[in-house]
Amino acid sequence: MHSHVALLTDYGLDDEFVGVLKSVIIDIAPHVRITDITHGVPPFDVRWGSLALARAIQYVPAGVIVAVVDPGVGSSRRPVAIEVAGGNGVLVGPDNGLLPPAAAMAGGAERAFVLSNTDLHLEAPGTTFAGRDVFAPVAAHLCNGGTIEEVGEEIDIAALMPGLVPLSTPEVHPVHGEGVRCEVTWVDHYGNCQLNVGPSDVSAIGPVMRAVVGDDVRSVRLETHFAALDEGAIGAVIDSYGMVALAVDRGSAAAELRLQPGDAVLLFRGDGPAPAPVTLRTGGSLG
Repeated sequence: MHSHVALLTDYGLDDEFVGVLKSVIIDIAPHVRITDITHGVPPFDVRWGSLALARAIQYVPAGVIVAVVDPGVGSSRRPVAIEVAGGNGVLVGPDNGLLPPAAAMAGGAERAFVLSNTDLHLEAPGTTFAGRDVFAPVAAHLCNGGTIEEVGEEIDIAALMPGLVPLSTPEVHPVHGEGVRCEVTWVDHYGNCQLNVGPSDVSAIGPVMRAVVGDDVRSVRLETHFAALDEGAIGAVIDSYGMVALAVDRGSAAAELRLQPGDAVLLFRGDGPAPAPVTLRTGGSLG
């Protein structure tokens, strides 16, 4: 029996959607504790939501995760439950690429089921609020001791729609030489721009790099914390998830470079001493 449900949605907080989602879960399973990972996923942005969930899952307690970024709600897209971590975790949500990156971070999907048992769903006047009518009551069922086999028919894990996780690639530039083509995966509240590379991916480039964003070329030094960056200058830090992020100390790299998620950043070799090594966290209940 699970006792914890974590929520990630693009519902925002202006409407009643989040409150209704929680109310359905608590009404069916009153013992459950609920954690909000975020409800600020940009509307319909499955990729953004999948990366946020993948970043967070290693810190989420064992239990059920309900993730809803579902532009295909009410269509032929499947509602699914994915078992991870030896049954200690179940991810519930749409089969649209939202869940697999987080499942991979939790050790990989072990079993997957379509939520085809409508006896567990709420009777609904329409098909556009699957979070309330399908995902929440299924999560509560699992928290009441129900088994994952009861939610519906098992499907091949390979049949799940894969997540869209961007990968860096080598880059050869006629002026800057050999480097790596990165992508901005996340711009946080402070304007730090996380890239899809870690320290080992740029170790051959060196701690002082040239960052090329369109026609803008900047010299950036890789540091382990924000205060080590030159005041007002673009730099790079190893962020709290162990990834390289473009940053400005007490400023916004996103505003300075006019960057947003999905934008390309090219990194090329520079000079200078290496930053101090860091130890990355790999534990967590589901990670």
